[in-house]
Amino acid sequence: MSLLVLGGTGTLGRQIVRRALDEGFQVKCLVRNFRKAVFLKEWGAELIYGDLKLPETIPMTLLGITALIDASTARPSDLYNANQIDLYGKYVLIEAAKKAKIKRYVFFSVLNAHKYPEIPLMLLKLKIEQSLSNSGLDYTIFPLVGFFQGLVTQYALPILEKQPVWITADTTSIAYIDTQDVAKFAIKSLSIPSTRKQVLPLLGNYPWNSLEIIELCEKLSGQRSNVSKVPIYLLRLVRQLTKVFQWTWNISERLAFTEVTARGDNFDTSMEKIYDLFQINRNEVMLLEVYLQEYFTKIMKKLKELNYVNNQDIEKIDF
Repeated sequence: MSLLVLGGTGTLGRQIVRRALDEGFQVKCLVRNFRKAVFLKEWGAELIYGDLKLPETIPMTLLGITALIDASTARPSDLYNANQIDLYGKYVLIEAAKKAKIKRYVFFSVLNAHKYPEIPLMLLKLKIEQSLSNSGLDYTIFPLVGFFQGLVTQYALPILEKQPVWITADTTSIAYIDTQDVAKFAIKSLSIPSTRKQVLPLLGNYPWNSLEIIELCEKLSGQRSNVSKVPIYLLRLVRQLTKVFQWTWNISERLAFTEVTARGDNFDTSMEKIYDLFQINRNEVMLLEVYLQEYFTKIMKKLKELNYVNNQDIEKIDF
């Protein structure tokens, strides 16, 4: 099967590419910058130029493609409105997929998006979901909530570096998941007929709030955290300011998404039916405590090695 992956250089996309290659897929990656994607080529993927901001580049990328996995998204650094990239570009992609007779289209959405249509990022995901539903394509939509990998920069690193840990609230529970597990489900879905035209949430085994994650990081690292809470009114003020200039629209829209996590919602749902559908045991899904334990163990080992080398260098100095 020939597979096209969008967003292959991203946190999730690269895991999808690696998993697909390991499973024997012929993998092509739609990329805007070949230099930044060179590691994908080294893994064995073929790089194809394409840009969702330039719709005319999209149709040719689907030539000879059997399935498509869309893990792309607009970034705050993009100087374009996310509406142009994540919506219009995706509309063109879906239409091109129909004409190319793509056999499976995999898309990643956000859990509970229907509850927050006033949030730009949520509304975009809902519109793309609707477009896929009306397209006639055999799609699989995976609503997600958050990745373990994002928690490293949000919590683990600031604690290790004795920097402030910024949080908005401690009541919102989120069932974070490892990107490797998401990739495993996504690739496996391509060979399971019953996942066609289905919306299948992918979540971790336990929902965590901010303070629980911080406490876990403190326990595993042996260090205390410096927690600072951001008031909702301040978050909203910054969001309004970033809406003034076009080049900060994406930041504004992401701040709106951050505001969602401060409302005390529960981003979690049962995965039992999905485990049964994929014939995957819940024990095969990585636990956050195990992931962070491995992370801190590697970091502490590296720090000890660096400290040892520095001490050796000091001993060599002739006073």
